[in-house]
Amino acid sequence: MGAGHGGEPTKRVVSVSLSAASRDVEGTLELLGETVALRRVGTDGDRARAAALIRELDGTVDAIGLGGINLYVYVGSTRFRLRDAARLAALALRTPVVDGSGLKRSLEGRVVAALDARERLAGRRVLMVSAVDRHGMAQAFRAAGAEVRYGDLAFLVGVPYVLRSAWTLQALGYALAPIAKELPIELLYPTGAAQEREQRGWVAARLGAAYAWAEVIAGDWHLIRRYLPERLTGKVIVTNTTTAANVALLREREARLLVTTTPRLGDRSLATNLLEAAFVAVSGGEALTQAALDDLVARAGLCGTFTELQP
Repeated sequence: MGAGHGGEPTKRVVSVSLSAASRDVEGTLELLGETVALRRVGTDGDRARAAALIRELDGTVDAIGLGGINLYVYVGSTRFRLRDAARLAALALRTPVVDGSGLKRSLEGRVVAALDARERLAGRRVLMVSAVDRHGMAQAFRAAGAEVRYGDLAFLVGVPYVLRSAWTLQALGYALAPIAKELPIELLYPTGAAQEREQRGWVAARLGAAYAWAEVIAGDWHLIRRYLPERLTGKVIVTNTTTAANVALLREREARLLVTTTPRLGDRSLATNLLEAAFVAVSGGEALTQAALDDLVARAGLCGTFTELQP
């Protein structure tokens, strides 16, 4: 698997994202013997434009990725479908739409296992900024023996309290998810220009101790960045969808190691929704089961990208 080298694309996939257009990317990827043309189109948080793009692409591409918004969040083994994302996905009548959540579940355990082999995670302190959209990653860190704390309340709701128990997180999740899934996405997750802004208010001040405690900071990049402290000396960052500017920021703040769950295309790591759409495309354009995704990820040999940030 790798960036394309001039072969004529046999498949075409597009990611329609509510995130910033400044993070757009276009290129080709060699995947399981096929050349896939990839394109990401950010809409800067404009849901109407995202809807129009999905309608326009429906039936003209092999698969559509939905970015900047999750179709599903997980609490324990229960999957909750988010209203706003479901409405967007339903606009495509002929082309499958994926949000990357299935691929995350396939990849994250493999990536944490690779990190464990390299760093030995038993007893290490891990801050998961949000576990509801990285359920597999949180499970994998616990299985490796890490001490995990959960920032879902702080990073998603703005309540500056970090949970220390997976059981407490699950209980709160079952209580709040039926309400949260009906809320506008902007209340749950930064979209558009809001993704590029770091918060420096009282919530950030209260979360400074959580960042300082952690040896490993893991989860969605935009949530990690939201309250990012000025110094990350020696820390390991496990995330995805980072640009060259994001990598430079982490290097400047003295983080030691960046682990991204997907390979890079150009100067950024691929979004999971775009890569899952590529897997759907090379598999015949039908929605994939979790078992099928697990098999494809293993065949492609994906186990994360490790970038040393300091000399």
